[in-house]
Amino acid sequence: MRQAFHEDLVRLGGEMTEMCVGCAQAMRRATAALLTADVALAEQVLGSDVELDLRRAECEEHAEALLALQAPVAHELRLVLAAVYCADKLERMGDLAAHIAGTARLQHPGRFGSAELEESFRRLGELTADMADRLAEMIAAPHAGMFAELDSADQAVDDLHAQVLDVITSRNWEGGAAEAANAALLARFYERFGDQAVSVARRLEFTVTGSLPV
Repeated sequence: MRQAFHEDLVRLGGEMTEMCVGCAQAMRRATAALLTADVALAEQVLGSDVELDLRRAECEEHAEALLALQAPVAHELRLVLAAVYCADKLERMGDLAAHIAGTARLQHPGRFGSAELEESFRRLGELTADMADRLAEMIAAPHAGMFAELDSADQAVDDLHAQVLDVITSRNWEGGAAEAANAALLARFYERFGDQAVSVARRLEFTVTGSLPV
């Protein structure tokens, strides 16, 4: 019975890992679609978001079955509860990537308006996708210090978010109000993606230490 239970835990971890990989891929594709006006790529991201939603539902169902049928305790219970929490956050990360892809589709055939900000958004895409990839590795090998690592990576995302806001509110900004609002909203999507990734790392570390890092 316990052997089957541990096999189910491994499967649950695999489902979460697949969600992380999907989030990283969605963010990279969404950013590319945004910067190159690739509407087909944007459509791929929007389609894959449906798959992420289904994976989250499956993850929750499997976790609930383990709670109901196996009565996990201590470390095992933390793992199952963390899976439910993290699956929800990962789904949200997929939603945020889809929002970026949706913006790319909406502005097609036009490209992202500001060459001044293009490098900032390219870097935001790289940083946030890398955070999702790192989460996949952490699920496979959880350890103390995960939260601090992702929190540090998220600081770079926050700094870029702030830089974008500084540019669009500067007296030297040459874009219009609509372009500024669009850039602010897009930067917020990346910033929130990073925040959700940090939340996942925080809960994963809880499975190892038994306490939530601050």
